Amino acid sequence: MNDATNSLRSALNSLIEAIPNVIVALLLLLLAFIIATVIRGIIVKGFTKLGADRGLVKARVASNEAQGKEILKSIGSVVYFLIFILFLPSILDALNMQSVAQPITNMVEQFLAFLPNVFAAALILVIGFFIARLVRNLIQNLLTSLKIDHWFDRLGHRRKTETATEPGQRSEPAVNKHTLASVLANVAFVVILIPIITVALEALNIETVSEPVTNVLNTVLLMIPNVFVAIILVLVGYYLATFISQLLTGLLHRTGINSVYDFVGIDQPENSRFDLAAIIGQVVKVLIVLFFTVEALNVLQLNVLNQIGNAIIVYLPLLISALLILGLAYLGGTLLQGVIRKYTKSSFSGAIVKYIIITFAVFMALDQLGFATTIVNIGFLLILGGLSVAFAISFGIGGREFAKRNLEKFERKIQRDTGGPGNGPGGPGNGPGNGLGGPSGPTNNPPGGPRV
Repeated sequence: MNDATNSLRSALNSLIEAIPNVIVALLLLLLAFIIATVIRGIIVKGFTKLGADRGLVKARVASNEAQGKEILKSIGSVVYFLIFILFLPSILDALNMQSVAQPITNMVEQFLAFLPNVFAAALILVIGFFIARLVRNLIQNLLTSLKIDHWFDRLGHRRKTETATEPGQRSEPAVNKHTLASVLANVAFVVILIPIITVALEALNIETVSEPVTNVLNTVLLMIPNVFVAIILVLVGYYLATFISQLLTGLLHRTGINSVYDFVGIDQPENSRFDLAAIIGQVVKVLIVLFFTVEALNVLQLNVLNQIGNAIIVYLPLLISALLILGLAYLGGTLLQGVIRKYTKSSFSGAIVKYIIITFAVFMALDQLGFATTIVNIGFLLILGGLSVAFAISFGIGGREFAKRNLEKFERKIQRDTGGPGNGPGGPGNGPGNGLGGPSGPTNNPPGGPRV
């Protein structure tokens, strides 16, 4: 009985001793509720009256004022529960729940220690954002006052404007927002914002997050000058190539290079005839742009693409020489075809000569390009040998009578030269009209008898 009484008395004493702690905890909880409610009201209602919702719309954080108010309510709720978390260690400590309060206390202490870094990073971002936007507006207004879009249009890069096509209204050109001035201003905005973001990440003092991101941003920042130089090189190369191409095309037109078709004898309709001057001008333009592009890749230090471009440039002389060989062979073959057809009245003979020359040129071009050089050479020798054997066989079989007649004439000439005029090996009386051992023909002796 005494033990039960002692236990009850001890429980009552513990309860009485805990009442002040519970009251303190309740007071702290009430204080946290009051402070959290007041601060949430200030954030939601006060900032709304100050026009923060409209500011969010202007800053393009929210699409309309209703969405801006929802964002303010969300921020107020976050702050509301954050205040309760800040009071939670004190409430648990008042209830003598140190085992539960200690980890929460450590978390809150770390959070409070981290808050200055967050505020510093946020302040850096806000100030940097406004500075970058100010510079962007200044650059855009400056470029607009310099009429850079007008000069850009005069270079032949006219922009397409949007048109309003609502029912019942005439389609009118709309203002084009993507002007060159706005593009350059936005580029400057990004360039200014990158180092600001880097500084803000360093202010957070979270090395595991900030260090890799900072390294990437620093790399991008270091690449920006090279990118600008590469873009300038490509643009200069393009406009220089266009100027040289137009100049060269005009000069070639004035020299009458397109009359080579009439000189060679190539009959083509006027509409389908290739403009040789324009083709040469475009080839020169492509080559100049290629050279400047490879140099731009070298500035960007893109080694793989740079090696590919250098390999193409090294191979270009071989390609140009091969094309020249084919072109000259085609022109020469066509010219010879016309000459042979004109004097022999044989189109077949002219075509044979033309395609023989083109065949030789194809093998020369393949050898120049380095396409399976050994196989090409062997194939060429086989074709040449086959043609020689075919010619020999055709001459030997089909030209036997021709060969016989010419050999007989050659033999008679030798006999006349060795036996003297009027005397052949068959005895006197054999004149030029007599063959060996043939019947006697009329003598060619002069009057007065045979000559001793």
